[in-house]
Parts: sequence; structure tokens; C-alpha cells
Amino acid sequence: MTDSIAATEVTLRYFAWLRERAGVSEERLALPSGVQTVGDLLRWQAGRGHPFDQAFAMPEAIRVALDHAHAKASAPIGAAREIAFFPPVTGG
Repeated sequence: MTDSIAATEVTLRYFAWLRERAGVSEERLALPSGVQTVGDLLRWQAGRGHPFDQAFAMPEAIRVALDHAHAKASAPIGAAREIAFFPPVTGG
């Protein structure tokens, strides 16, 4: 029974200003069944209420990685175990 629960849970990690606005660096939870793609997840995050509504108010400014691989909004979440949210990274 524990294995089936663990299989549906993911670790969400928040970086930079997303961590500051959400007030958490990571959490482990089960995503709703309607959350199938990265875009679905970003919309769901914004609808979670305070403080996530503020952190995810501009989804176009958020980058997402599924199990350490960058993913577009159309990417399916599938069996990802870790999902990271971070702002665009620039270098110089």
C-alpha cells in the first residue's frame, strides 16, 4: 500500500525568487489527476492560493525541469519524481 502512494508523489523544488515567494524550498505531494503537462502544473500552482498564486502569477517567466531535464509547457509530466521551478538563467 505504501508503494502505490509513493509512486504518485513527486518532490517539487523551488529556486531563487520562486522559493522566496512560495515560502518553501521543497515539498512532497501527490499531483491532482488533471495535472498531466508542465503547463497544467503551472496553472495548478497559481490556483493553490497564497503564496503560490503570487509565485506563479507569471508562468511565462518560470522554467521547469523534470528529473533534471528542462521541459516546455507542453511536456507531459509522466513518471517524473522531481520537478524543479526556477527563473530563467543568464550568464556572462
